Amino acid sequence: MNQLDKQYQELLFDIIERGVDKDTRNGKTRSVFGKQIRHEMKDGFPLLTTKKMYWKGIVTELLWFLRGDTNIKFLVDNGVHIWDGDAYKKYSHHFIGYEDVPNQEWFIDKIKTDFKFAEKWGDLGPVYGKQWRKWHFNAKFDMNGKYHEEKGIDQIENLINDLKTNPDSRRLMVSAWNVGELDQMTLPPCHYGFQTYTRELTTKDRLKIWIDRCTDAEYKQGLEEAFNDWNNPKWAHGVFETDMDDAKIPTRAISLMWNQRSVDTFLGLPFNIASYGLLLEIIAKMTNMVPDELIGNLGDTHLYHDHMSQAREQLVREPYALPKLWINDEFWATENDVKHLDTDVLINSMLIEDFQIEDYQSHAAIKAPLST
Repeated sequence: MNQLDKQYQELLFDIIERGVDKDTRNGKTRSVFGKQIRHEMKDGFPLLTTKKMYWKGIVTELLWFLRGDTNIKFLVDNGVHIWDGDAYKKYSHHFIGYEDVPNQEWFIDKIKTDFKFAEKWGDLGPVYGKQWRKWHFNAKFDMNGKYHEEKGIDQIENLINDLKTNPDSRRLMVSAWNVGELDQMTLPPCHYGFQTYTRELTTKDRLKIWIDRCTDAEYKQGLEEAFNDWNNPKWAHGVFETDMDDAKIPTRAISLMWNQRSVDTFLGLPFNIASYGLLLEIIAKMTNMVPDELIGNLGDTHLYHDHMSQAREQLVREPYALPKLWINDEFWATENDVKHLDTDVLINSMLIEDFQIEDYQSHAAIKAPLST
């Protein structure tokens, strides 16, 4: 049964019924504080079904983050326009006092066709991707007064390395909340950090994974017999361990928990849930682990007043079964392809079309205005 949509609907109801009304910088909201979303990844991919979700936008933005990119050109060139308004707002600010201000449509066309214009005006400052892949903490001036930055810390690369070498560490964290650079960001991060946690799988857990992946029908039947008759002493479990190691069956499960200071519950949260679910799946692939639990810790969790009717419409919709995620990693870079397989090479080999949702049945989309 799809519990994720139910959790989400309960959260919408809670905000509507018990939330506090507030005047904010971009409109009136009704909010609650300190909520949590929990989802077992084995129950299906966390893409809400009570309204149709924008899957391509979710994948494209996450790959944009992972590449360390902060310029909307990558998004625009791939037909994703979720950050257009933020970039245009920054651009149009320079025309205050002028009568003739280029409109957003002209601005986006310029981003597409004029590389130098895009380089200057498409950048959003040191937002998510910059912090994930190149966190700066030690900027300095040389003797000529020229500003220099250290190379920066690649938090994603460090995370992957630590997961492979010290998977029980309590420091498996990535932060986007760089206090020293907040004033340079077009928009400070709403989801400001995430942490991963791993646990060892039992031999029986690993055997179940092996059964699910096995393509030899006769051999699979024998594995299923052993699984269903596990306590029978005739099965030499140690033999399974060796065979599963040879088959590269994962030895660990990995969970991910993200923290979010500000939550646009109607438009943003469904997107965030799916995005971090996808991030968990990608990290699991990169470290040969099994996606386990996805957890979201939510701070100021709000509905804009002009989203209330849409939220009430979604509340009464009956959820469908959650879909499945299929990842095609056949053409991802490996150590056989390059002498030194670093994080950049691997991530840049991932394509938007490598991530496909299967068996996705949903209600129709519900349109709502975006608050900026």
